[in-house]
Amino acid sequence: MDSTLTFNRALVEKYDRPGPRYTSYPTAPQFHQAFAEDDYKRAAALSNQAPAKPLSIYIHIPFCKSLCYYCACNKIITQKTHRAVEYLDYLKREIALQAALFDRSRKLTQLHLGGGTPTYLTSEQLSELMSCLREHFNLDESDNHEFSIEVDPRTIDTARIAELRSQGFNRLSFGVQDFDEKVQAAVNRLQSEQQVYDLVAAARAAKFKSVSVDLIYGLPLQTVASFDTTLSKIIALRPDRIAAYSYAHLPELVRAQRLIRREDMPPPERKLELLELTIARLTAAGYVYIGMDHFALPDDELVIAREKGTLQRNFQGYSTHAQCDLIGLGVSSIGMVADSYSQSVKELSQYYARIDQGLLPVHRGYRLNDDDRLRREVIVDLMCHGRIDFAKIEANHAIVFREYFAEALEKLAEPVADGLVQITDTAVILLPQGQLMMRNVAMAFDAYLGGEQKGRFSRTV
Repeated sequence: MDSTLTFNRALVEKYDRPGPRYTSYPTAPQFHQAFAEDDYKRAAALSNQAPAKPLSIYIHIPFCKSLCYYCACNKIITQKTHRAVEYLDYLKREIALQAALFDRSRKLTQLHLGGGTPTYLTSEQLSELMSCLREHFNLDESDNHEFSIEVDPRTIDTARIAELRSQGFNRLSFGVQDFDEKVQAAVNRLQSEQQVYDLVAAARAAKFKSVSVDLIYGLPLQTVASFDTTLSKIIALRPDRIAAYSYAHLPELVRAQRLIRREDMPPPERKLELLELTIARLTAAGYVYIGMDHFALPDDELVIAREKGTLQRNFQGYSTHAQCDLIGLGVSSIGMVADSYSQSVKELSQYYARIDQGLLPVHRGYRLNDDDRLRREVIVDLMCHGRIDFAKIEANHAIVFREYFAEALEKLAEPVADGLVQITDTAVILLPQGQLMMRNVAMAFDAYLGGEQKGRFSRTV
């Protein structure tokens, strides 16, 4: 993929429309409740057949001690820490149920704890959780594994960073969002710069392989000047990866966002100014644009994987381990096992009830057909490598690309005319001007994208 990124304001405005993020294909609106526990067990049994893939686990920790007004994640706001004790007990029981489905010889090479706030759990509780995983799964104990955890800087101190490293985590993601105090107050997430500086320094001292920082642009009271200051401070920290997310303000769908004052929201054009600023500052500072909000230093594994053509994508975003079978644990978690997707129940009461009955908490899912597998490969190639090679797809799926995707290629006529993408005799190639609009290009190959779904997605830029 060409790492050059061109920002064209007029084209960004033109193509900024709702569309999937393609962390899966088909996307979540296609998941259905007819997919149940038996379907998941069949998928697990199928995944054990040779050649069996390594395993990945995502664990959802839903608890937070305070409400961030912008957040649309599945979360439970509570100061009652005993609730985490109960949840951990059920998680351990689910771990045992899930582990029984997978061959013990399969290595667990990737682990990610998300939330909510994973560091809501105490160090002792996290140790308990890791011990349970080691008891039931065959963990890759070398430092080649990718064990990551999302960290709210307000919830831990520097000593805890060293403890996370000793527990086996080798990647950290710090939620910063913005350093400006007025913006922090407007979204109810007050944290000092010093907290973040000290934690990043501690992560370096503890020899974490990767430190990532999350930012959000488009938050209330943000200005170009204020966010430029935040970017300067982040660049000075020099994290290995930076994720700069576009804030989707949907108060009609996300109750917490109704607490944000309407008059504090920046005008639509401000968001584009902030995006343009972010791209300019980060690329000038030496960061490479991976795609989909993500930037990384040139020696980062994601950049190297992209250059080698081995970059992949799953529910956690860009990855070098995405070819694992992914097991989701905890409420609302999503898994990807064999040719299926599955999602757990979203309510704690339902989750506990299912585990008490000795049942997996599968709520809905999807089993891919041949067309789904074909289109998934096409979309992943575009979003990870910036090109779709016809010969590769034809060899893997026994089709004639131009015939099979005649309608999709017609849909690309406008993006081609606008210089976003090029169609040659052998490939579809994303151009520098189209990097920010890769989701729009991918949408041409989506067989399920109907008008009734448009409101279910964030905007593409």
